[in-house]
Amino acid sequence: MKSIYTWALLALSTAVNALSSSGQRLLVVLEDAELKGKYSQFLGDLESRGYQISVESPKNDAVTLFKHGELAYDHLILLPPKSKAYGPNLTPTILLEYLKNEGNILLPLSANTATPTGIVSLLLELDIHLPPDRNALVVDHFNYDTRSASDKHDVLTLPRPGPLRPDAKNYFGGDGLLAVPRAVGQTLGNASPLLAPILTAPATSYSYNPKEDGEAVEELFATGSQMALATGLQARNSARLTVLGSAEMLEDGWFEAQVQAPGGKKSKAVNRDFARQITEWTFKEVGVLKVGKLQHYLNEGANKGVDPASIAESELNPKIYRIKNDVTYTIELSEYSHDHWTPFIPPSNDALQLEFTMLSPFHRLPLTPLDTTANSTLFGAAFTTPDQHGIFSFRVNYKRPFLTAVDEKDQVTLRHMAHDEWPRSWQISGAWTWIAGVWVTVGGWLAFLALWLYSAPTDKKGGVKKRQ
Repeated sequence: MKSIYTWALLALSTAVNALSSSGQRLLVVLEDAELKGKYSQFLGDLESRGYQISVESPKNDAVTLFKHGELAYDHLILLPPKSKAYGPNLTPTILLEYLKNEGNILLPLSANTATPTGIVSLLLELDIHLPPDRNALVVDHFNYDTRSASDKHDVLTLPRPGPLRPDAKNYFGGDGLLAVPRAVGQTLGNASPLLAPILTAPATSYSYNPKEDGEAVEELFATGSQMALATGLQARNSARLTVLGSAEMLEDGWFEAQVQAPGGKKSKAVNRDFARQITEWTFKEVGVLKVGKLQHYLNEGANKGVDPASIAESELNPKIYRIKNDVTYTIELSEYSHDHWTPFIPPSNDALQLEFTMLSPFHRLPLTPLDTTANSTLFGAAFTTPDQHGIFSFRVNYKRPFLTAVDEKDQVTLRHMAHDEWPRSWQISGAWTWIAGVWVTVGGWLAFLALWLYSAPTDKKGGVKKRQ
């Protein structure tokens, strides 16, 4: 029993110290152990951030991503192998299953070694396309490092990427130049909303095979901004995969390299900072949203404008509402930032929305911030339920690039009015004319009866007949 408590406390302490919101177990697949020294700074930075790193060769049959039906590692880095495959334990099917179980993958590529066929098939399944020529790389005759690639122009110098949308959070930005040596360009399918380019190739770049210098290139794989040098994929279960076109970017030599663009000044490459940003996003240290309290309640009479905390628990989240009810909906959201939860604040040009929907939305309303705590933001909206009974749902569907998806749905029944809930006729001002008409008719009829009953009959001879 004591050992159980010891292990529980150990697991709790490691979970608290981990920077990633999804765990700290990291498997690095590296075929040649001698190459580990090339990535010492990259791996050292990961270890200093609390990751428990296991470096294994793909030839090791004991390497497995699952143990007893659960993930054996929370994150995976597949460095380029020299062989044609990663082995039977890292097939495309297993890697897809790993993503389905919310594992995160960083996949650096290299133009120096042919990309394994299994990886090409895996990326094709995810709508990420690599050049058909396995030795193709990206060159640019206007944005290259004059110090290391003055002849071949295959080491690109690029500024760090900006946000996809104005005023949105940029998890990969900053100052300085990136050195991108011998990168493999990728093109992304237009049909998938799960893909987003992290680093796009310059407009003057193109992809070609340097071994074909003596031959004319008739058809290029892609040119300019058609190519991504780094691509982020976030699955529907919020698992993340990042394809980095150049594994050399992660080597120690490029972490400390001095680069110089044509006509520019010499400066230190910011590859180390960019590698940190790439791994922070891939391993869910940033851009992770969490839903806290989710409440809806009737906003009538005494409850109008009252804090939900003061409302009886039995009155919160009822399963049945009536048509034309005043309802308030609140949702609490937090964003994970490196090692703690912070209040989530959407960009000013974006909106968190609530849908009150049956087959299609009857209401689509912006959720406005109501309150902010140390680690969360409370959003809310008030509205009147439609004059349509049936099965409805409160739904918050917030899906944005580089943020984990929020899709909360709470189903309720909307009933029609009971016979004693309709407003009385005298409460409806539009009915006053008709009510007055009814009473005028009744009054006129009574007056006629009174006049007829109390009027003496006339004499047949023209006189008045006396009563006997």
